[in-house]
Amino acid sequence: MEHIFRKGTNPEKPVLLLLHGTGGNENSLLSLAPMIDSEASVLSVRGNVSEQGMPRFFRRLSEGVFDEEDLVFRTNELNEFLDEAATKYEFDRNNIVAIGYSNGANIAASLLYHFKNAITGAILHHPMVPLRNIELPDLSGRKVFIAAGTNDPISPVKEAEELHEMLKSAKASVEVHWENNGHQLTGSEVEAARQWYNDRF
Repeated sequence: MEHIFRKGTNPEKPVLLLLHGTGGNENSLLSLAPMIDSEASVLSVRGNVSEQGMPRFFRRLSEGVFDEEDLVFRTNELNEFLDEAATKYEFDRNNIVAIGYSNGANIAASLLYHFKNAITGAILHHPMVPLRNIELPDLSGRKVFIAAGTNDPISPVKEAEELHEMLKSAKASVEVHWENNGHQLTGSEVEAARQWYNDRF
């Protein structure tokens, strides 16, 4: 997968896995990483799917309707890539915190839905429920921050609420932060995510 790796100054810190939204790329969220943790290594990945020239992490059938077969395939692909990247760049495979926005948040949530140990934590900006009718692994010890919009036209309130409940029922530690700025990734939710991260990592 196309990506950028930047080695941090503190190897004890989690590696920040950056996952962009639709139409973004591996450069899109790079400015976000130092706002969360200026000492951490960064692995920023570009989605392998193209929708009318716009990079995504998995296909969708229409707005808000995911191609579930492709989602499962791409989730496995990303998990395998993390295995390879950890070996190549010599970082702790068991200490990755994903930071995803929109489509990137959805693939990060899908990692949690499918793999107990894919990531140790996640900051999900404006996510949706990746899959339904699936039994989640035991996510004890996983820490998740969800930033959602009360008036988000793309990721409705009920999606964030259901995702929260699903992750919580799988024993993850989950916090939800609400904004009122539609689907925008705002400075105030990034600051809330930073405070949450500092308290836990």
